[in-house]
Amino acid sequence: MHYRYQANGPNGQVTTGMLQAASAQEAAAQLRAQGHQVTSLTPVENASRSFMEKLKQANAGGPGPKDVLNFTTQLAVMIRAGISIRAAIEGIADQTDNPNFKNVLLGLKADVESGKPFSDALGKHPKLFNSLYVNMVRASEMSGSFAKMLDRVASYQAQQIETRAMVRGAMIYPGTIFTMAIAVTIFLLVFVLPQFGNVFKGKEHILPWPTVFLMGLSDFMVQWWWAVVGGMVLVLGGCYGFYKTDVGREWFDKLKLIAPIFQRMFRALYISRSLQTMGELVNAGVPMLETLAITGDIAGNVFYRRLWRGVHAGVKQGKKISQDLGRTNLLPKSVVQMISAGEESGKLGEVLDEISAFYAKALRETIKLVTGMIEPVMILFMGGIVGFIAMAIILPIFKMSSLVK
Repeated sequence: MHYRYQANGPNGQVTTGMLQAASAQEAAAQLRAQGHQVTSLTPVENASRSFMEKLKQANAGGPGPKDVLNFTTQLAVMIRAGISIRAAIEGIADQTDNPNFKNVLLGLKADVESGKPFSDALGKHPKLFNSLYVNMVRASEMSGSFAKMLDRVASYQAQQIETRAMVRGAMIYPGTIFTMAIAVTIFLLVFVLPQFGNVFKGKEHILPWPTVFLMGLSDFMVQWWWAVVGGMVLVLGGCYGFYKTDVGREWFDKLKLIAPIFQRMFRALYISRSLQTMGELVNAGVPMLETLAITGDIAGNVFYRRLWRGVHAGVKQGKKISQDLGRTNLLPKSVVQMISAGEESGKLGEVLDEISAFYAKALRETIKLVTGMIEPVMILFMGGIVGFIAMAIILPIFKMSSLVK
């Protein structure tokens, strides 16, 4: 097998290249025999792979949170069973269906074989293994509770995946209803209303204003459909581009915290995620400054990120966590008081676990409440649009029939 390496030479210069060896251990031994200090060793797939294998990898897509969760769960079981980490990673890689994730696991195996700590190997893949994952593993490497820590990481990941799915489901429902309402409206304006053009022709003076408005809108959409489609694409593209900017992200994050119906759900989500992350790191023994920095990065909202970064700066100056938290309205006063009590008693990790569990339950209840409130609102919205169009068609017909009589 071929390996791509990066190493420090005998004179301290950085060298890179490729070599062939039966295993990563043999490759590392070859480099050390030449006086090199290995810093990176990654397996390179055979260039003569079949076209179908390459196509399968291209279509597999990137690994996601569920792949990482399955890997973490299996690794914890295998480590607890006494299997070495190198053999465990190799065994999981052999059973992995996603070829892209398999390459990541083989890279982790090669790094471990070359002598790197497992946490450093994970740190090379920040999109898959975030700072919380890496720091919890690093803390377990120091304390010797590797399998137990992997269980905690897997539990945390499972809860986050479940929460993300619930929130996404709550957002998909109104989005689907809204899209259907728009689609039905466009269908009626483009295909149904033009059929009444000849019926109402020459009688424009007796048509009510809803009919006049909709007939004009229908004519515009039929004649200028390409401009309407282009405008919709530009609007959607502009919204997406605006969201990708710092100002746009801040605006949308602010909207989540003040939007009627949805604000309770998002506030519960950010509080639960922040406190659960912080509790996991504190219980893992990660230093407080690192814990606060990671909590801010994982918070998921610009304003909560600023909150935790402000707390980080305060703790760095010798303040207590609760001092800066008490000046914000992003956390309820009761939560701040409980965190303060946890600091005073030295049981901050336990307090954070209890608060995050409470808000996780509150989030599930809020999502059910939000979904229940959205359903009648969206039905009224869709019914109102269809009813308005139907009224615009039926009213002039009744009016013309009465004039004939």
